[in-house]
Amino acid sequence: MSLIPTLTESVSRARADLRIGLPVAIGGYLVAAVETLGPERLALMRTLGPAHLAVTRWRAETLKARVYDGDLARIELPGDADLHWLRALADPAGDLMTPMKGPLKSLRGGDAAPDRAAIALIKSAQLLPAALVVPVPEVPEGLTRLQPGPTIEALAAEAGMAPVAAARLPLLSAENSKLHIFRPDDGQSEHYAVEIGAPSRDKPVLARLHSACFTGDVLGSLKCDCGPQLHAALGAMGQRGEGVLLYLNQEGRGIGLANKMRAYALQNQGFDTVEANHRLGFEDDERDFRIGAGILREMGFHSVRLMTNNPRKVAMLQGHGITVAERVPLITPRNRHNTGYLDVKAEKSGHLL
Repeated sequence: MSLIPTLTESVSRARADLRIGLPVAIGGYLVAAVETLGPERLALMRTLGPAHLAVTRWRAETLKARVYDGDLARIELPGDADLHWLRALADPAGDLMTPMKGPLKSLRGGDAAPDRAAIALIKSAQLLPAALVVPVPEVPEGLTRLQPGPTIEALAAEAGMAPVAAARLPLLSAENSKLHIFRPDDGQSEHYAVEIGAPSRDKPVLARLHSACFTGDVLGSLKCDCGPQLHAALGAMGQRGEGVLLYLNQEGRGIGLANKMRAYALQNQGFDTVEANHRLGFEDDERDFRIGAGILREMGFHSVRLMTNNPRKVAMLQGHGITVAERVPLITPRNRHNTGYLDVKAEKSGHLL
């Protein structure tokens, strides 16, 4: 064992650096998240070499920038590009007011692996997926250093889940309940498991994988069905006297609460859920449901009756060692604020509603 950070620890450190506006080194490049980059560091980075902006193909398509690298585009910075220019390309908030942002020249040729690693790292930090990238002959001392290939592999790897604490927690839906806390080994957010009763580990347990939704679960938002689904699942488990609900900290389909609010603002402009995510530069759904499989295995469960309308959750669990003996539908009443949202979930995300 060494006191020097492992690759996983270095990736976690880099994620924190990007969130506070500090650039990190990936291969022979310095990369910074456009969202948190300040004007002074931007000016310094631009003195080091020819800079470009890396964005996902979704954001590039919105910007009408050519995509030569498959999943991303590298956009050359004009000489007078400032922080306002960068953020206007990264953040779609002003797209409808100023739709013409070009002409934009995309780079082609060369190695896009550092850009790919930068985008993946920035996404994992739940920031807007846009990176300022500058080649440097020598990395300044003190910055976190990574290599593109290993970084991409580390970010794509399944995190290990370690139990941290557990205690009895009587709930309105079930007094005989226990809350378990699990901590991933990749430095990301902790996740929770609500165990109701004493479910057997030898037969399928009634289970739900529920992604955190502050707006729906806590505030009672009418824009989604998350809060009603959470309480309906807990209620069904309470009635049965046993079950396990995993509460996964993957707000906004994995893009984080800030980006979710950006998506809501875009929805107010007329875009649907999927379109809003794409304009921000994200996939339809950025969640990692392997987390749920890992927690279930750690708790000793190997077979579930899964409360879900999402076939992707069923496929993911079955692909990661958890038998789904039955899919239990979880349909809640609609209202005038979430009908469109639910229709998009069915039409574009394949939910069985």
